[in-house]
Amino acid sequence: MKTLAVDFLLKESPNAIAIVDTKLNFISHSNQWQEKFSLDKTDIINKNLFDSIIETPSLFKIAVNEGVKGKEHINLGQKFTLPDGKLQWLKWKIIPSTIQDHGFDGAIIFLEDITAVQKELELLHKAEEVARIGCWELDLISNTVNWTKTTKDIHEVEPDFIPSLEEGINFYKEGVYRDKISYLVSNAIAEGKPFDTELIIVTAKKNEVWVRAKGEVEKLNGKAVRLVGTFQDIDQKKKIELAHEEISERLKITTQTAQIGTWHYDLVENELEWDNEMYRIFDIDKNQFSKALEAWSSTIDPNDKERILAATNDAIKGLKDFDEEYRIKLQNGSTRYIKGISKTIKDINGQSIKMTGANWDITELRSTEIQLAKNTKLFAKTFEHSSIGMALVSPELKWLKVNKSLSKSLGYSEEELLKMKTTDITYTDDLSSSEVFKSKVFGENNKNLKLQKRYFHKDGNVVHAVIGVTPVRDLNEKPSHAIVQFLDITNSIKSQNKLEALVEVTKSQNESLTNFAHIVSHNLRSHSTNMTMLTRFLNEEKNEDERLNLNRMITSATESLSETIDHLNDVVLVKTGALEKLQSISILNTINQITKSINGLLEDQSATIKIDVSKSHFVNAVPAYLESIFLNILTNALKYRSSERTPIIEIKSKLKGDFIQITFKDNGQGIDLEKHGDKIFGMYKTFHNHKDAKGIGLFITKNQIEAMSGSISIESIVDNGTTIFIELKHN
Repeated sequence: MKTLAVDFLLKESPNAIAIVDTKLNFISHSNQWQEKFSLDKTDIINKNLFDSIIETPSLFKIAVNEGVKGKEHINLGQKFTLPDGKLQWLKWKIIPSTIQDHGFDGAIIFLEDITAVQKELELLHKAEEVARIGCWELDLISNTVNWTKTTKDIHEVEPDFIPSLEEGINFYKEGVYRDKISYLVSNAIAEGKPFDTELIIVTAKKNEVWVRAKGEVEKLNGKAVRLVGTFQDIDQKKKIELAHEEISERLKITTQTAQIGTWHYDLVENELEWDNEMYRIFDIDKNQFSKALEAWSSTIDPNDKERILAATNDAIKGLKDFDEEYRIKLQNGSTRYIKGISKTIKDINGQSIKMTGANWDITELRSTEIQLAKNTKLFAKTFEHSSIGMALVSPELKWLKVNKSLSKSLGYSEEELLKMKTTDITYTDDLSSSEVFKSKVFGENNKNLKLQKRYFHKDGNVVHAVIGVTPVRDLNEKPSHAIVQFLDITNSIKSQNKLEALVEVTKSQNESLTNFAHIVSHNLRSHSTNMTMLTRFLNEEKNEDERLNLNRMITSATESLSETIDHLNDVVLVKTGALEKLQSISILNTINQITKSINGLLEDQSATIKIDVSKSHFVNAVPAYLESIFLNILTNALKYRSSERTPIIEIKSKLKGDFIQITFKDNGQGIDLEKHGDKIFGMYKTFHNHKDAKGIGLFITKNQIEAMSGSISIESIVDNGTTIFIELKHN
């Protein structure tokens, strides 16, 4: 049984191994040997080694011949040239064998092609030749030390630093490293022995660095007079080597403790032998196991039984080695997934006599794969048919996958979106939100995120959305992509904006109603009282001249009442349906029309208008309102001009966020804002003794601007002029 196991392990060995007798004929070999070194890929048992092997150096042939005669030979790397001119390296070990030791006379040959490794080493040596290597010198006669610039750079000292021997030694890390360099230098001085060592130094900047220090001794009359050498920074290379050693050691421990069950099946005696791990995997009591094939086959899941028994029969017949995955049923009713492999052994007549193999439990792996497949299928179905937009986004903010709902919301096809980044269609003012998205989702915190953003639809319109983001991590717990849920709230935002506008209109209309109430309770009452008194006086007056005078006064009062009612009607009309009448209007064209209409007035006052308005500035406005606003402001500037100077009016425009700010600046009489600032836009409020002032113009102007979702403000200094600021929505 032991011999069979050895033979099986030899065949499956990852190394190229051959066993030859004293005549150099093959007794056995590994599969790797035949794959890598045999010219004949058919059966080479009993054939001569050198009749079927690839080209090898003469030293190998000598070593093999000496090996079968009892001499062990090891070569760690032999370089030779192939007939086609290519270089090759082979590494070998020849172990003599006797019947007493191994059951045969001959030799065991281990052969390895190390060409790739040796080429890497040669390249490494060439790289080291051009690496930055410093030099050093210790003059024992003058007791001075000299370092080259590179040596000083490695020690991180100043260029003018001149060390003593003690200072140079003290750079080595205290403990074994400093003790070792002290010993090597002392030994070199005393006995003339060169040294080549790798140690750690602590630089002047307190950094620990691995270095390679080499030293040679120069003698005079048998006495050391000078030490010279090289000094190389090998910190990165050394740390990689140490890390590699640590990983290799961990891998060795892991492979040694891997839980793989092995078994042997005697086909002649119908006896099945398991190791302890097999009993654990199949959850069977060793004392209850009958060691029969039927006992094993009874554990196989009925759905897999026919397939596995057929594969087993093929293996028994030697048609095909067993290599299958199957399910077993444990005594508690649970299911396990098993991976099994085996090798069939035949006698000299070609009859299968034994099988040896291994099994290991892959339940966790398969369960995870099955669950992952289910989850993937469920996610794919949910993703594609979701009523809200969904997408997968990379750490670089590229669209990786999008569903139909998202394509519909943005107006782009999936193919178009997959060629873009999310930032390509993000609303300009919301690009900062993309940076927040990137830092929070794909940064160190990897947090879920919810935010509101705007995107540009393919047709140019703005799409409002609530974004929910969930990061997905890879096996290294690093974010690989993010799942994005996209809820289109554009219609809700539009409805909300319309509602807010209606609220503003309602608010303004309420203010208008308040003004109504004020006018009705005050102005109309005054008119009513005045007319009542005049009528009573008229009825009582007998003098004809006085009666005519009272009639004139009644007529004047009637006209005043009519004017008040007209003003009240104007206020009502300003607020009614303004939002539905908005159009995209050029500011410059409107100003030019107004200035033409008052050109005679401008010339009469010798007024100057300076216009600095961009042709590209358009606003959402009611044309009649905009003309009325500009006309009222310009005529007010002329009406309330200063008698001390020629009127100058400056008109400017500039972009301010989503608004255009229009500025009217004059050099007229100005207004005392400390005194009148709180009532500047009130109805029937006047601030100058002008015969045409009625206090209704600015009131109407403010109502017209606010009806178009704009704003107006004023700055003024008495006898220095007035500046009016109007902001209207940019189109």
